[in-house]
Amino acid sequence: MTAAAAMHLSATGLTNVLDPAALLQGLGPATLTVVALLVFIESGVLFPFLPGDSLLFTAGLLHQQLNLSLPVLIGVVALAAVVGDQVGYLLGRNFGRRWFKDDARILKTKYLVQTEAFFAKRGGSAIVLARFVPVVRTYAPLVAGAANYDHKKFTLWNIAGAVGWAGSVVLLGTWLGHFDVIARNIDLIAVAMVLVSIIPGIISVLRSRRATRQAARPASRSAACEASGAAADDNGVHVQQ
Repeated sequence: MTAAAAMHLSATGLTNVLDPAALLQGLGPATLTVVALLVFIESGVLFPFLPGDSLLFTAGLLHQQLNLSLPVLIGVVALAAVVGDQVGYLLGRNFGRRWFKDDARILKTKYLVQTEAFFAKRGGSAIVLARFVPVVRTYAPLVAGAANYDHKKFTLWNIAGAVGWAGSVVLLGTWLGHFDVIARNIDLIAVAMVLVSIIPGIISVLRSRRATRQAARPASRSAACEASGAAADDNGVHVQQ
């Protein structure tokens, strides 16, 4: 991730950055470095508007034309993703909590407390799945750091998610990139895969909420009965007086 690579990236222009095929084919020897730089920026510098999934998919599709070894490509991408998420986590750990306040409209302290509980219960799977969702993967490490999720656990799940993401998307491009419908919709396919994987969790949460509501109804009815009984007793006392 050198300054020369950054200058080369800026010289390509925003249009090429958003067109992975044109970008990769015009980079020459700097291809691998620029790919790593883009993955790092998207993962850790809070700039989610970069072609993450489509970039890796296209790199897998064109790896022979670009003279890139698949193991090296996957390894470099995974490393850049891990380092980027570590930076995002440290930003959240050191500065994230300052953004939350009790009286804030959006970043309320109670939301941070709820997030801490969420990561304590499902942190590992959340970190891995977030890696496959554009935009979400940019902010997940920041939130994990702000929520004080254990750093060692975060690092292990971060590595697992980065390797799984880099390997699966690059290889998918290698195997299926010649199908236009897949190449054009790789971002949607990645999101759909994550949605399918979290459906059981969503169902579990909905069932839990339903059970909580059902349990609360008898309690509210009992309280209402007690209140009406007390009111009746008071009325009886007033009548006798």
